[in-house]
Amino acid sequence: MKTTFLRPVLDLDATGVKIKTLMKQRGISPRQMQLILNFPYVQTIYNWFAGKNMPTLDNLVVLARVLGVAMDDIIVTRMVEVDIAGGDCRMILSA
Repeated sequence: MKTTFLRPVLDLDATGVKIKTLMKQRGISPRQMQLILNFPYVQTIYNWFAGKNMPTLDNLVVLARVLGVAMDDIIVTRMVEVDIAGGDCRMILSA
């Protein structure tokens, strides 16, 4: 019986870099995105860039639409192997 399972884990840093890159490619500044998303502070966008946090699902929907990509094209994940018999977890590959 198989005792390992591959589980995706969000890569906050890589996702932040991806958001920043997509915004730059589309010519959208952090300030413009702040206004589009109706945020009180532009720091929220910079926190995404730095991998400090992720956009919420509703903001991710807007981001994808504004950037002209699918939500899956914004989010970066890494796969970890979980040993469901022993409880161990280790990173084995990236997606």
